[in-house]
Amino acid sequence: MTLRHLLDIESLKPAQLIELLDTAETLRELSERGSRKLPLLRGKTVVNLFFEASTRTRTTFELAASRLSADVVNLDVASSSASKGESLLDTMATLEAMHCDLFVVRHQASGAARFFAEHAAPHVSILNAGDGRNSHPTQALLDMLTIRQHKHDFSELKVLIVGDVLHSRVARSDFQALNLLRTGEVRVCGPMTLMPPNLTDFGISYFPKLSDAISDVDVVIMLRLQRERMKGAFLPSEREYFHYYGLTAELLKRAKPDCIVMHPGPMNRGVEIASDVADGPQSVIRAQVSNGLAVRMAVMAKVLGAQVPQVSSRQAAL
Repeated sequence: MTLRHLLDIESLKPAQLIELLDTAETLRELSERGSRKLPLLRGKTVVNLFFEASTRTRTTFELAASRLSADVVNLDVASSSASKGESLLDTMATLEAMHCDLFVVRHQASGAARFFAEHAAPHVSILNAGDGRNSHPTQALLDMLTIRQHKHDFSELKVLIVGDVLHSRVARSDFQALNLLRTGEVRVCGPMTLMPPNLTDFGISYFPKLSDAISDVDVVIMLRLQRERMKGAFLPSEREYFHYYGLTAELLKRAKPDCIVMHPGPMNRGVEIASDVADGPQSVIRAQVSNGLAVRMAVMAKVLGAQVPQVSSRQAAL
């Protein structure tokens, strides 16, 4: 598989997506066997360009690069030359001249990662760590890896995504990934004010009531309210939102008994999810975080052309 950049899920072919998941699974297994440090990216330099606040994503990208033996540079954009008026392209060109190989870009503007990719030098790769409301490809990959570990066959699954779909780059990327993997049924639930107008483009079913939407589903993905992206009154109050759209243990009983609960984080307990559900036996939220490290290692290895060990025969392609 040839992959220079990873900017979104939509640009991937199904076989590429599956290969990334297989590679992540292999690297996760190697790590569990004690191979915490792999020489796959020795001599490479990875730069984290985060223009937007992040904890999990930035930390896992940094740790992933380190686990692959790459040199890591975390650029503090607030105190960099950009704060003195230097353009983003000039900042990137300066870093390219220092022989950096990979830029991990997180930006509040949709399309920022593609902008960087279009102007990157031929020897430089760009990974999108989240751009505005547009895309968050590695989050979608780790979500798909988590689902596959627990459910295996996507074609028979019913997946429900609940919450602020309108402002969620995670939801958009998950929709694209679930579509590529030919998921049986994808549902969404939330206030109409937080739903995008193009749901039918993805073949998604909208349910206004969570009690109906969650019936007989295999996977529930809860989204947080992204108030930092809201302009105007999208909902009355957080208390009322939880009453209608918060996931409780009682509501979860309507799903299949082995239904898994997911959340991309950060969680707002008591707003979109109850604590006893977030910490309950059906929650795989911590597994998502763990899988995030393996996925980001896999993506970095692939775009920089590292020779990753072959997956085992039991990891069959979907």
